[in-house]
Amino acid sequence: MTRKSTPAKKKTTRVYDVAVKVGSYEKDGETKGRYENVGVVLEGENGMFMLMKRTFNPAGVDTDGDRIILSFFEPESEDSKS
Repeated sequence: MTRKSTPAKKKTTRVYDVAVKVGSYEKDGETKGRYENVGVVLEGENGMFMLMKRTFNPAGVDTDGDRIILSFFEPESEDSKS
């Protein structure tokens, strides 16, 4: 009996962090946005896909209209986090 070799699966890689603006603050006289990470965009063998936090409720995001903006940021490298 011979075993079939299965092709190696493509590694899933993180492409973007997904964030939503939840407020603002002042720093050195400048207004800056406060963001909360609500998900991640990954790329795998079948293309890109997005995972959202189950606890994220878009109805809780302050907005002037019917829509919210989700921002995509390139993830920080592990070296820059320390």
